[in-house]
Amino acid sequence: QVQLVESGGGLVQAGGSLRLSCAASGRTFSISAMGWFRQAPGKEREFVAAISWSGGNRYYSDSMKGRIAISRDNAENTLYLLMTSLKPEDTAVYYCAAHDSGSYFHSQAYKYWGQGTQVTVSS
Repeated sequence: QVQLVESGGGLVQAGGSLRLSCAASGRTFSISAMGWFRQAPGKEREFVAAISWSGGNRYYSDSMKGRIAISRDNAENTLYLLMTSLKPEDTAVYYCAAHDSGSYFHSQAYKYWGQGTQVTVSS
């Protein structure tokens, strides 16, 4: 089993920045790629970003591309998401997840999930 715990969410004004963290524990050697998803009230969970184990491959959603950067520190078993130029429509619960198999862009491809961290962007 792998446990994932997100942190770093909060309330920020539009145009501001946040850095989310996701600490992994347990059978971390089984983790390969990881990703971030978000879910706003009344909406489906959507892909935000993903990163391969080495960090050499990174993928971003069209809605946030250019404003976010995903990174990881394998020695510290931690995943990060830097978000800048935040907009009110970025308000959501952000989840990190450990990839299992399948497309990085689909939530069904991820096996382990954190509990989420709330990001609220005020206008």
